[in-house]
Amino acid sequence: MEPNAEPNAEPNAEANAEPDVLGLLERALSASCAASLRAAVKLGLADALGDAPSTAEDLAAAVGADPDALRRLLRSLTCYEVFAEDPEGRYVHTEVSRLLRTDAADALDQLVLWMTEPWTWELWGRLDESVRSGKDVFVDLHGREFFEQVHVAWPESAAVFDRAMTQASRQSAAAVAAVLPLSGARTVADIGGGQGFLLASLLEHHPDVRGVLFDRPDVVAGADARLRDGGALAERVRLVAGDCREEIPGDVDTYVFKNILGMNDEDAVVVLANLVKAAPAGAGVVIVENFVDDGPGQRFSTAMDLRMLLTVGGRKHTRDGLLGLVERAGLVVHDVTPVNSYQHMIVAATPA
Repeated sequence: MEPNAEPNAEPNAEANAEPDVLGLLERALSASCAASLRAAVKLGLADALGDAPSTAEDLAAAVGADPDALRRLLRSLTCYEVFAEDPEGRYVHTEVSRLLRTDAADALDQLVLWMTEPWTWELWGRLDESVRSGKDVFVDLHGREFFEQVHVAWPESAAVFDRAMTQASRQSAAAVAAVLPLSGARTVADIGGGQGFLLASLLEHHPDVRGVLFDRPDVVAGADARLRDGGALAERVRLVAGDCREEIPGDVDTYVFKNILGMNDEDAVVVLANLVKAAPAGAGVVIVENFVDDGPGQRFSTAMDLRMLLTVGGRKHTRDGLLGLVERAGLVVHDVTPVNSYQHMIVAATPA
């Protein structure tokens, strides 16, 4: 630079904006990440890739895919750290990709399918309509309530849902059971407990406690084998069919609600008020939920919150919002504590 030349006073604005531009466009194309994960599950990539590194050509032969197109899919997935590429250009597993293996104890492949079912794409494209109205767009689009439509019109999707809920329960049951307070309880009821993986874990952790699994008739009929006749825990369990929006079993010391209060606020209060009517005075109540405004799981929770708005007009709650509903129903809150990085536990009781 010549001695009298003035330096450029302003940095190149276009260059400074480039990371923001790229970041915005990547976010706008983020559906490709979901689609890539779904494709990986549908193709069975995680199962096809063993413990040894493999080329795209070998994987393509194993899953029946076009080698060039599969390489492009794998390139996308490695950007999200689902699979990795070694120095020789071969593909290897990551801790994330191993969760897609069907033989993994903590497999999440069916949850990935459920979150990316074909009918979800059109719903996301109408999110602005739900935001304007504050209501779901599902009924207007399909003419039926969400779960009715899934079970009547999309039986394959309903089967994916059942398997996905099983995986979700298995994934979190042990963590919840390890911290859920049952001191002094003789009986525990899992309300909306699905196939009963959490209840089974609780009973295994607490051998002196008896359990009640409460859910829809078709769900209870498919309860975990440990809870059914002849199962290891069957003598300590009652399987009760019903709808928690109508009634809840009485004569229980501790009630557990895990991820079932994602309905609209009024219905959530009705469910909890039904509990207050049915439960003994001073019964323990444990509510396990994802908060949209607390903890490192916010990206997951806020995404699920919007999906629930689109499908059923429901929601994931803020910490204060859910506490407000719990107290409005007449429950007494004692504590709020983390279960893991994305779930919290509200410990409460019915009025003494």
